[in-house]
Amino acid sequence: MKTKQSMELLSVVIITYNEEKNIGRCIDSVKEVADEIVVLDSFSTDGTVQIAESKGAVVYRQKFIGHIGQKNKALELATHNYVLSLDADEALDDTLRASILKAKQGFAFRAYKMNRCNNYRGTFIRHGGWYPDTKVRLFDKRYLRWGGYDPHDRIIVPSNVAVSHLSGDLLHYTFETTKEHRESNDNYSSIAARSLYKARKKANWLKIIASPAWSFMHAYFIRAGFLNGYNGLMIAYHQARYHFLKYSKLYALQKTKTLVPASPSLNIQTTANAERLTSDVGAHV
Repeated sequence: MKTKQSMELLSVVIITYNEEKNIGRCIDSVKEVADEIVVLDSFSTDGTVQIAESKGAVVYRQKFIGHIGQKNKALELATHNYVLSLDADEALDDTLRASILKAKQGFAFRAYKMNRCNNYRGTFIRHGGWYPDTKVRLFDKRYLRWGGYDPHDRIIVPSNVAVSHLSGDLLHYTFETTKEHRESNDNYSSIAARSLYKARKKANWLKIIASPAWSFMHAYFIRAGFLNGYNGLMIAYHQARYHFLKYSKLYALQKTKTLVPASPSLNIQTTANAERLTSDVGAHV
């Protein structure tokens, strides 16, 4: 078996803004697989940068330019071709870490996907639309980049690129309270509405009503979110509420042709929460 020194090289890239409670856990989880750790920070005002540097990360600073733009800039800062792109509130479990080490013995694919397990109000959610919440996060940056609609960014995988699945979970520490969930929905629905408006997407009353209804049914009944108990109910409810807000705001934009303002501080946050808001119904735009 190859040693770490003889394995393929891997850069871990993370974008941050005021993530002092998460960044240490994230970096600690990747030290065994990373040949370099790159953090692109949006001028945090807490201890994020100091913690990252103390744990060996190379930290760059850049004003936030949007979720997709910021993540693609972080890719450019990585010195190795293969990149593991994480959010600060994510961490590798032991099985996923071992899977990545095995893949590093000689990357046979240009893209690798993994299951993400979300922690909601202190509990890992393993039913409903939030699991397995599969994401492509390890890839060759020469061929793949971030795209999609802000804030629902995703790695764009060309049709001719095969994707391998890695065993293990990417642990995602999400909302600690339902209040945080509601506030995030309020902000990210505005960002999503603006992105859809700029992309000339349209909303109507049918979509405003049907999308939330389908979202709740899919998350709570079809994907058995009810097995998560009260948390499953709250996730399904806020999922439906998010879709209602997104399309209502898009509809308002169509009528007023005025962009919906979003909170600058929340806008700068990492996109893990935004990705998850629509994960149970796909790229529901």
